[in-house]
Amino acid sequence: MERETGHLVTLSFLRGGAGRTARAMAVSMTVLALAGCTGMNLFGPPKVREETIVPEATLYQEALNNMDRQRYLTAIEQLEKAERQHPRGELREETKLMLVYAHYRIGKFNEAILAADKYLALYPNGQDAAYVMYLKGTSYFGQIKDITRDQELSERAIEVYTALIRAHPGSEYADDAREKLAVANDQLAGKEMSVGRYYLGNGQYTASINRFRMVVENYQTSTHIEEALYRLTEAYLSLGLTGEARNAAAVLGHNYPSSEWYQRSYKLLADQGLSPAVNEGSWLTAQRS
Repeated sequence: MERETGHLVTLSFLRGGAGRTARAMAVSMTVLALAGCTGMNLFGPPKVREETIVPEATLYQEALNNMDRQRYLTAIEQLEKAERQHPRGELREETKLMLVYAHYRIGKFNEAILAADKYLALYPNGQDAAYVMYLKGTSYFGQIKDITRDQELSERAIEVYTALIRAHPGSEYADDAREKLAVANDQLAGKEMSVGRYYLGNGQYTASINRFRMVVENYQTSTHIEEALYRLTEAYLSLGLTGEARNAAAVLGHNYPSSEWYQRSYKLLADQGLSPAVNEGSWLTAQRS
């Protein structure tokens, strides 16, 4: 009976204040254990681990070394760290230049364009401004798709290359920019031709003329100029505007007498008893060189 009483006393003791204390202690220990496992700070906001400050020259040189080893992603991390830790450092201009280059080299063109904009905003007359403009233009150029796609990228490339040539005509990058500018212009002309041919094939002659005229007036150095003049001959004839058709063929023959497109234009007119003839009152006459 005493054992039973003792047992009952013990249970009563656990159910009483001491039991509650024990349970509270157990809960506290559990919370502390969880806090230790999860990194919780129960007495304030979590501590932010401070970034170790590395000398700017060290980060920059390490980035160059990694670029030499083709480790561009690592180099970008180091350059961004240099920017972050030394926003007014002596190598900040070089760091921003290398960020443009590193992004460009691994084909991260949008990032390269953004980095170029940041450089040019701070150093519009910097010693490497021409090179940065070239990388920016070429980042647009590298994303140009076929002529059936939207040509916004071609337009952006043309804009940047034109600005580069105007601002730095004697730059070593200007000549290459001129070559790429011609290709980008050809892309835009090709897009106009593609749409114009579509309209022409669907009998929308006025709409097609507007597209071909755009090529003749704005892209005279493109590879599409001869076909554009032939298509104008074809579209004008379809509308019964024989004077304009004859004039388009005459302009084509004047500028490209040995062109296959001129031979086709000549035959197209001849089949209707017509021949090329200049119309001094036509907008096309001014296109003769």
